[in-house]
Amino acid sequence: MAYADWPPGGQTQFPSGPSGNASSGQISATAAGIRYDTSKNGSGPAVGGLSPTTTWTPPACWYAPTYTPQQFQQESEAIWSEPSVGYQWVNQQRDRYVNGHPYTNFNLDKAGHGYWWTAIPNPDRLTDPNAFSCTEQPFWVDNGQSPPPIQNVISPQVLAELAYAKVLVPNRAIDMNPAGIQTVNLNTWAWLDKATFKPVSVTASLPALNISATTTATPVALHIDPGTQDANVYPASGDCPINADGSIGTPYTSSDGNNVPPCGLTYLRATTSSGPYQLRATITWRIRWTGTGNAGGTLPDGTFGTTTPVSVQEVQTVVR
Repeated sequence: MAYADWPPGGQTQFPSGPSGNASSGQISATAAGIRYDTSKNGSGPAVGGLSPTTTWTPPACWYAPTYTPQQFQQESEAIWSEPSVGYQWVNQQRDRYVNGHPYTNFNLDKAGHGYWWTAIPNPDRLTDPNAFSCTEQPFWVDNGQSPPPIQNVISPQVLAELAYAKVLVPNRAIDMNPAGIQTVNLNTWAWLDKATFKPVSVTASLPALNISATTTATPVALHIDPGTQDANVYPASGDCPINADGSIGTPYTSSDGNNVPPCGLTYLRATTSSGPYQLRATITWRIRWTGTGNAGGTLPDGTFGTTTPVSVQEVQTVVR
């Protein structure tokens, strides 16, 4: 259910939260007033999201300040008036939020001094049952006070984890020489220029609590998978590190001839009968975050890959 048994029946709701509407430009608001600044995100004609290198995923749900006392009263009473809602459940809710066990009259006397917090399902994961696994009933937190120590209470780290899911990185094929059709036993040089692969970041903030976190992805390595065992890769691991200037590999020059490249590959068998090899170039991005209150740390590395069909020919004489 969406909020344990509040409301009953598991209805999915997206309250606007105390922060109001979104501002214009590249800042947007989501459930419970979380805003994302994507102005420093990856851009261009083709971008994509990161896949964590572990089983870790951003939060499927979380707890955040959602209603003022008056908003919570209006929402609750609207739900209680529904014919499908059982009277026993309504009585339990009235006892909890109106009759003083433990709250009195929706805390209307505390208006302006705090918020009702509720469980928020991640709107990007509504098909995931875990999105409704935050089962605590709505609870009150005074301004300036810490929420109860329950899992997934909104914090700079949770904001950083949510920002992770919004990070976009360039989707760009690697530069190769020779380009296009490859030749058996001819070394292929691969590289990426520093202008294309540079750090990107997304900032998530919750104005109601005056907290924020910025998640930054920095490219650290390129992995080349030639798409066949009939190939050599350079280095032998297939992992080409980032150079000091932020580039990957080295562009080919005519003076290099058929030298072994610092980053690249050599196909050993033609694709005449097999069809193109699926060359996959995967960039690993290191993830770090900083947040309000000197918070910060690391999150699992993320990867993003591009697959390119490669045809390989076999010739007796090679002229580069």
